[in-house]
Amino acid sequence: MREPSEPTFSVIVPTFRRPAALARCLEALACQTLPPERFEVVVADDGSGAPPHDVVARFKARISVRLVEAPHGGPGAARNVAATRANGRFLALTDDDCAPEPTWLASLERTLTSHPEALVGGRVENALVENAMASASQLLIGYLYEYFARVRSPQRFFTTNNVACSARAFEEVGGFDVESLADTAEDRDLCDRWSRSGRPLVYDADALVHHHNPFTLAAFLRCHFNYGQGAVHFHRARARRDGSRVRLEPFGFYTGMLAYPFRHERPARAPICAVLVALSQLSYAAGYLIEPTAASPAVSRRASRL
Repeated sequence: MREPSEPTFSVIVPTFRRPAALARCLEALACQTLPPERFEVVVADDGSGAPPHDVVARFKARISVRLVEAPHGGPGAARNVAATRANGRFLALTDDDCAPEPTWLASLERTLTSHPEALVGGRVENALVENAMASASQLLIGYLYEYFARVRSPQRFFTTNNVACSARAFEEVGGFDVESLADTAEDRDLCDRWSRSGRPLVYDADALVHHHNPFTLAAFLRCHFNYGQGAVHFHRARARRDGSRVRLEPFGFYTGMLAYPFRHERPARAPICAVLVALSQLSYAAGYLIEPTAASPAVSRRASRL
């Protein structure tokens, strides 16, 4: 049972051996315009072996923040552990390599007040604008958000580095699937189950976080390869729920994806980003085809930190 003086938000931040990134995230949370007594931060260490006690301690005088330790199982499992320790009416999820804008929580509060049963997804922007791989990866997410919203697709999803929802509804939906699902598809699976429960997905463009992901080309390709492997587990999970079969999107989906950088990236960089988007899809397809047909959940966790 939640306390009568519960905060409005519990901000959940999974972390794994990235103390400098975590400190940047906590600094951004300490600068929120929402009064500090209205939210708490629960940092969930994902079995790192060296929990960042010192990083968390530096912020305790400015915000209500505490560290919980979870067995190593990926960010979804760490978020689930943190959710059981949370006191807020709403959960707001971000990652340790993200820095929310000062108005992030205030914007999420406005949207959740209007849509209390919604899973609210905010806007994510690439903070490393000179990193072509980081730019291409964020362009791809932007395209998927725009496309699936426009065609009202059941495939619509929000990435879990910027979502918020009722703590009660999160518990009722079942949190993140950490038993049968690859960690790299946890966001798609949560959104799918949320929609199936009859609750809406609502986008809030004003709830902004900046993503600091210093991709190398190898890391970029490995990331999207892992997404393809995660998609295998996600499609199996969907099939168990309703017998749905995998289907390809129409040809225009793929041509629109390749054209998207030319509409949203500066001209000199657009061709490079378009090539990287194409490579991301080839890596995704390779991961999908290579993933074993009966991989165990433990195998899926090899890519739990991207």
